[in-house]
This record gives sequence, C-alpha cells and structure tokens, in this order.
Amino acid sequence: MLYSLARPLLFSLSEEHSHELTLALLRKRAGKLWPGTVPAAVPKTVMGIEFPNPVGLAAGLDKNGDCIDGLADLGFGFIEVGTVTPRPQSGNPQPRLFRLPEAQALINRMGFNNLGVDYLVAAVKRSRYKGVLGINIGKNKDTPVEDAVQDYLICQQKVHAYASYLVVNVSSPNTPGLRTLQHGAALDELLDTLREAQTRLDQEQRRRVPLVIKIAPDNSEEELQSMAEAFLQHGIDGVCVGNTTLSRDGVQNLKNGGEQGGLSGTPLTPIANRALAVMRNTLNGRIPIIGVGGINSAGDALEKQRQGADLVQIYSGLIYQGPGLIGDIARAWPKSI
Repeated sequence: MLYSLARPLLFSLSEEHSHELTLALLRKRAGKLWPGTVPAAVPKTVMGIEFPNPVGLAAGLDKNGDCIDGLADLGFGFIEVGTVTPRPQSGNPQPRLFRLPEAQALINRMGFNNLGVDYLVAAVKRSRYKGVLGINIGKNKDTPVEDAVQDYLICQQKVHAYASYLVVNVSSPNTPGLRTLQHGAALDELLDTLREAQTRLDQEQRRRVPLVIKIAPDNSEEELQSMAEAFLQHGIDGVCVGNTTLSRDGVQNLKNGGEQGGLSGTPLTPIANRALAVMRNTLNGRIPIIGVGGINSAGDALEKQRQGADLVQIYSGLIYQGPGLIGDIARAWPKSI
C-alpha cells in the first residue's frame, strides 16, 4: 500500500531523476519506514555463504555503494553493488533510462556510470551492513577489449577484502565489445587471471571470496554450453544468469520500445529463463546459479528456482512492485530447497 502511494510520484519524474530521488531516500534510511514483512529466517547456504533469505538486489541500482545500509532496511537476503570500474566514468549521454510501463519493463544504456573503485571501497568501509555483499566489477569504456583483463584485476585486488562474493560482469550490452569476453580465448584468459588472483588473495587475507561470472541471456544454446564448460574447467564458484537483453520482442510498438540499450522487466522473463535452463542442464548442479531477469512476482521467482536457480535477484520488479516483492518471494520460496 505504501509503495502504491509513492509510485505515482516517482513515475511523474523523469526516469533518472526518479532513480536519483530513490537513492537519496535510501541514503537517508527511508527504508526504515517500510513495514517489514520479510520472514525472519529462510536461510540458504550457497558457495559456502549463508544467505538470510534467497532474495537479492541485482547490481545497477547502487553502483557506488552509497545506499547499502538503506537497502538492507528493506530486508534483502543479499545486496550486490556496482558495476564499478577502475576509474570514474560518467557513462553514456542522457537520456539513457526509459520506462515501458505497459510492459512493466525498462530499457537502459547507462554505460557503467560510477565514481570508480576507490570511491566504492570507501563507501563499503563506511557502511554498517554486516550481511552478504556482492561487488560487481567491469572495465572502463575507454580500455581496449584486449586489455580488459587488467581492469578486472585492478578492481578484484581492491575489493576482495570487502566483498562476500565477487561478480565479473562480461554481459552488459552498453559497453562496446564487453560481451566478446564471454567466449573463447578471451574468456579463458580472463578466468585464468582472476582465478589465480583469487587464490592468492584468499590465502593472503585468510578469507574465501567466491568468484561469480555474470553472463548475457542472449547467448545461443551452443554458446551457453561452451561457457558452462569453461566455468567448470576453471573452477568458477557461481554463475549469474543473466543481464538485460537486446531483444525487443513484445515491446516494438510501445513508446520507448525502440530505444537503444538493454531491456529488462517482464519481457525478459522467457529469454532469461531459457538461458537459465540451458546453463542448469549443462552444469548439472556442479556450480550454483543466481537467477536474475524478469522477476515481477513470487511466481516468477519460483519459476527461476524450478529452472535451476539457487538464489534470485530483482531490480526492475522492485521498481514496478515495490519492496513488498522481497517478502512475497521469501515467503513463497520452498523451505526444503
């Protein structure tokens, strides 16, 4: 009820102004006003980490880590911040975020706008949050793709001490060439380098930080199977399926439906679930999966679980349904899973 009253105000603003207002409210801990309905205990152990509940916030909402405490007030089982890059960057020109309310969808071409990894680390250190924190890393736009590994390595080395798990984002459609890192020799080099660094950092800091790869849902079945084999070969700890899609199925004739960028929300559901099912069938339980994309209800989240997701993350669904979605999913999640 509370969010149903607030949403018309937020939607009366431009998309990015609404986003900034939301972040400002979270920084002020406005989430404390939300009547919490998330079950107190629905723990789930994944990658050796105990998650208080299986519902997480996907990366992209809090790129700089400024709102961790405010987001924790909403009852998430885990929070993922970023995507962060080695150096600050402004992202793509505005407008770059578009609502498609008829489809309960968003299109964004933000372009990894963030204040850089050093700022994020300082923000995480200021936070009082003691829960599960994922940190999502990427490359700067002006870093050539052939040199991208070094950007990921810089971020990994700087955030390792502060992350519960680390997410390597090779799936955003808004950084030119980024998705080429999902395949072949480029993927092998990236995984090799980051796994070696992970082993060293784990030993130096005497704490295990699982390494998760975030992939795009637009890959073909053969590409997904090949990636899964690479993840197994390199000993990756988890896979996040997936990111936004370049497809425009179902939104072509809507206002903003032709905007460039990644599509999220309800139209993404079948695309993300197809990729999730292929990854599940190939991995066969050997690597846990975080399901994200097109979760707009508890039923959508349960379908992710049935398709092989061990955990789920929401973002666009949070925009359209409000924080009550977190509790809806946590209550519906099978307790024996």
